[in-house]
Amino acid sequence: MPRQDEKYWSRRVKNNEAAKRSRDARRLKENQISVRAAFLERENAALRQEVADMRKELGRCRNIINKYESRHGDL
Repeated sequence: MPRQDEKYWSRRVKNNEAAKRSRDARRLKENQISVRAAFLERENAALRQEVADMRKELGRCRNIINKYESRHGDL
């Protein structure tokens, strides 16, 4: 095999290995991003529920205060 061919194939092998490392790293990063996105979506849903619950609670508290104030005057 001529020297030039050896050099070519040596470079091809190195490049193929580098390309595989790059693809694997990209795949890993994409997987990490999708896991993080799923976590954040769940956390967001839980926080939205918590806000809704607190708004409901606030409404109940306001009703209690309004009833009290209508009977006894402003606080």
